[in-house]
Amino acid sequence: MLSYLKRLSRFVLRHPALVASLTVTGLVVGARQLNLLEPLELTAYDRMMQLRPALPPDPRLLIVEITEADIQALEQWPMTDAVMNQLFQKLEQHQPAVIGLDIFRDIPVPPGHAELSARFAKSDRIIPICKLKDTENPGTPPPPEVPESRVGFSDLAIDASGTVRRALLFHHLNLTSGCTTPYSFSFQLARRYLEQKGIQPENYQDALKFGQSIFKPLLPNSGGYQQADAGGYQILLNYRSGRQLADTITLSEVLSDRLNPNLVKGRIILIGATAPSLKDAFWTPYSTQGRQLTKMSGVVVQGQIVSQILSTVLDGRRVFWFWPEWAEIWWIWGWSLAGGLLVRSVRNPAQLALAEILALSLLLGISVILFFGSGWVPVVAPSLGLIAGSTGVLAYTAYKTQQERAYFARLVQEQENNLVALQALLKEKTLEPAIAPEQEPLTNTTQIAPGDSTGDSTAIWNSHQEAAPAPTGAETPSKSTDILSGRYKIIRVLGAGGFGLTYLAEDTLRPGKPKCVVKHLQPARRDDKFLTIARRLFRTEAEILEKLGNHNQIPQLLAYFEENKEFYLVEEYVKGDSLSDELPVDKRLPEAQVKELIKGILEVLSFIHEHSVIHRDIKPSNIIRRQTDDKLVLIDFGAVKQIQPQELSDQENLTVAVGTRGYAPPEQYAGHPYFSSDIYAVGIIGIQAVTGIAPHQLSLAPETGEINWRHLANISEEFAQLLQKMVHYHFADRYQSASAVMEDLRRL
Repeated sequence: MLSYLKRLSRFVLRHPALVASLTVTGLVVGARQLNLLEPLELTAYDRMMQLRPALPPDPRLLIVEITEADIQALEQWPMTDAVMNQLFQKLEQHQPAVIGLDIFRDIPVPPGHAELSARFAKSDRIIPICKLKDTENPGTPPPPEVPESRVGFSDLAIDASGTVRRALLFHHLNLTSGCTTPYSFSFQLARRYLEQKGIQPENYQDALKFGQSIFKPLLPNSGGYQQADAGGYQILLNYRSGRQLADTITLSEVLSDRLNPNLVKGRIILIGATAPSLKDAFWTPYSTQGRQLTKMSGVVVQGQIVSQILSTVLDGRRVFWFWPEWAEIWWIWGWSLAGGLLVRSVRNPAQLALAEILALSLLLGISVILFFGSGWVPVVAPSLGLIAGSTGVLAYTAYKTQQERAYFARLVQEQENNLVALQALLKEKTLEPAIAPEQEPLTNTTQIAPGDSTGDSTAIWNSHQEAAPAPTGAETPSKSTDILSGRYKIIRVLGAGGFGLTYLAEDTLRPGKPKCVVKHLQPARRDDKFLTIARRLFRTEAEILEKLGNHNQIPQLLAYFEENKEFYLVEEYVKGDSLSDELPVDKRLPEAQVKELIKGILEVLSFIHEHSVIHRDIKPSNIIRRQTDDKLVLIDFGAVKQIQPQELSDQENLTVAVGTRGYAPPEQYAGHPYFSSDIYAVGIIGIQAVTGIAPHQLSLAPETGEINWRHLANISEEFAQLLQKMVHYHFADRYQSASAVMEDLRRL
């Protein structure tokens, strides 16, 4: 069980975006199953319906509307049977395909009842409505003279919000009284019209088929729905337009013979009330489109359903389609993963916010395009997945950063304690003599005790002159036949610095025997007490180097080991040329080239400082231009020193001073390095590049200690000010972070 948890932990560390996306997908899918997202999905559906281009008025339909003015002209409501019979007579004389009466007529309204009843019984064009009964409503029967085959129920499928988004075509109830027809009003009208064109409804694999068009039934979880009441046979209502569905004419215009016969012949006529006082109106996806909420008349909603069926069968208009649930889950997971990957790949907060906005816009754009093609896929769920996936990885990254800072804080304290203990032991001057080389002059990289410019007995590791061959008789491997730790074959000595020797070696146990760099650290004393503390310090140093090696432009730590009471660090070998080769004496580089040079160094330095590490020996010889990709690689981390977050405090402990004259600022030699100390070194490299003069040859202002260099460079005033701010004498006057320098560089 413990091993399983360890493997799981390693998997999470390697794939936080994948783990976060799977977790978020599970939560979002769970929220969908609980019907928490359906209202938002339906709101998105309404908005996309409003954005979709409207189709022109349907030429197969004519709506005879009963307005407030018509009711005033009749001086009563409902209209009498005589008026209704007169209306039918005037319409039928122009040979309509079918007439739909969206007005209940179960009770006689004299005078004229006999005549109207005769017309109902005789005419096969007229289809009146009835209302289905339910637990709260007894229903409304159709006119008794009309057979069931010519009646349609007017009931609409209404969502919980009161909006009509679905069309109920027929039901499977077994009714014996009242409104017994199984077919809806709109379905009856469309079927009568299509039958006149030789197109009959068919049952195709439990789906409704007209001609070549198949109307698949809506499921409870189709599209954005999760718990829709999909009883009976329903389809998603594919509205034609939110403005004008078809040609319209008023009741008064028909009764007064102000009617164009061409508007009636061969068309489906829908008769219904549009007067607000009759309250026969419904909320639709278009209700929120304008500044004021509006409803659509019931007769127009019925016409929308009729038009949808006719447009699909006769015009080839696509029926709404949906993905299966498993595809929707993949869709949600994909965007959740995308959100997590964005956080992993884009580190700049402003760029990340922009990337999130672009990703969200892409998601919405794809959803809208699919919707315009009659495809309804989830919109809110993947949007939440995208945002939550990003947030999850951000939270995880913040948590890991906090853990890493706590881890480094422990290393800091451990290293500080070890340093203090070792320096105290060295000052005791115990009986066992320290192994120390000859005194070295402070010319290049030198280890210095605080307050001393030439070095003393507090040096923890034995020192060697830089770039010198291994000293004769030294107890270090110096022949190419020597092998360290049974695998690292020494090829040659690369150099010697303030902390020991550096070798170029071969890893004989790896395929191809790749080259590597071995750094050899010799403790200043050999007694057990000293070695125990030095060993802890060495391991802490190795842990720091291993973390820093995660950056692509810092050599990776391959191994570390102890042999014969001496310590070795094995690092990646970087093939390339030193930056010193790019900065010859008396040659000034162009300003643009120097800017790129400084930017390249600062990008690595920013990563180091984020881990609370000060390099303390940045100089051209410690920067390699890698041959494979021409990027700058920062090397020689044998002198790195962990610090606490930079604070100006009187209680700060001194550290072992390390640096190179000309590149190290004054406070570093005093044992007080700061982040700005590394920035100083980078600024000096920039000044060396624009002046062509080595740092130690530049003069200092006696009053301020500032470097006199401006008159030696031909660069813009803005860039000169930036370099000057990097190399001010006092560390508090300099840039305090590499990111701040890079930000000002971008503005130039």
